[in-house]
Amino acid sequence: MATANADKLEPLGIGFGVLLVLVGLATIVGTPWAHKSGGALLMVGQAFGAVAAIAIGAGLAWLARE
Repeated sequence: MATANADKLEPLGIGFGVLLVLVGLATIVGTPWAHKSGGALLMVGQAFGAVAAIAIGAGLAWLARE
């Protein structure tokens, strides 16, 4: 009976959440602040976007799991 009410999109939500976390980590490891051609504001924006992607991905995976 528990499988009849199971969310069939749960693995998809967890997968996309993990993907977002990995993309955010890869962006941080790629050191976006090391490139000087875009300016300081662009580097800060990339770092903030990477952290936001990690947070959104973790939240999505947690929400899909609940």
